[in-house]
Amino acid sequence: MAFEIAALAVLLEVLLGYPAALVRRIGHPVIWIGRLILVLDRRLNRPDFAPGRRRLLGVVTVALVLAAAALPAFALEWLLRPLPFGIVILGLAGSSLIAQRSLHWHVERVAEALESGNLEASRAAVGHIVGRDPQTLDAEGVARAAIESLAENFSDGVVAPTLWLCVGGLAGGAAYKALNTADSMIGHLTERHAAFGWAAARADDYVNLPASRLAGALIIAGAALTAGAHSGDARRAMLRDAPRHRSPNAGWPEAAMAGALGLRLNGPKVYAGVLTQDAYMGDGRREATAGDVRMALKVYRRADALMILLVLAGAGLTLLV
Repeated sequence: MAFEIAALAVLLEVLLGYPAALVRRIGHPVIWIGRLILVLDRRLNRPDFAPGRRRLLGVVTVALVLAAAALPAFALEWLLRPLPFGIVILGLAGSSLIAQRSLHWHVERVAEALESGNLEASRAAVGHIVGRDPQTLDAEGVARAAIESLAENFSDGVVAPTLWLCVGGLAGGAAYKALNTADSMIGHLTERHAAFGWAAARADDYVNLPASRLAGALIIAGAALTAGAHSGDARRAMLRDAPRHRSPNAGWPEAAMAGALGLRLNGPKVYAGVLTQDAYMGDGRREATAGDVRMALKVYRRADALMILLVLAGAGLTLLV
């Protein structure tokens, strides 16, 4: 049933997204998970604890967060599976773990702001999807940041949760989303989280290994279906540059997108006022534009459509056997 849940989830999310009214009324699974992580961080990650103790408590935190997400999801699937329309409800629940529609919406807002020539608006728009300081970015930097975020979030916000829904059903998708949220909140190499967030960061690296490679391959295939994009350059850039990225996963979709668009992405970035050095992805131009953001969205839409077709094919095969 896992493939069927994933198939319904991707279709429902791309058609409906997660309604804003529902966010206002009950919140979102990521918000619920984030609140738990915040409480655990405040209570267990105390500065007076030794680094070894903080690392151990970080492991405990990850275990608690995974259990809090996966166990209710497993129970919900067990309860609904026998019901006539239970699969539809499970698909709706699974759709909340995927960000196809919202990712496209956020990146499109950046393109619109760049096209209007409003640098402050474009910085504000990109600030919703990147962790770096948007005030340090010029218009070309905003465009590059949006494209990098689109590629990376295609991997960990779309492909990875879908993959883990296929593998483990609703519980698998929920567990992945919980771990990815923990990594985004505490998996940083800061003084506060270097020890406490170690488990979240390392575990997130491992569970994203297959999805990041698949996302890169889907971007290459999406580029082959997009007029003006370059699938051969995308493949060469990914194989050459992805292993040099500071992250074991982010480089695969970023390098593929850089090659597809003829850009040079990544490189040095400023996070919280600190300059972080990283390898470049791609060997094209650095002068990214709103047009490049639009082209990246075209490649993304086709890559996402191919992913949906793969999931539907998997669901069809499971129904036949």
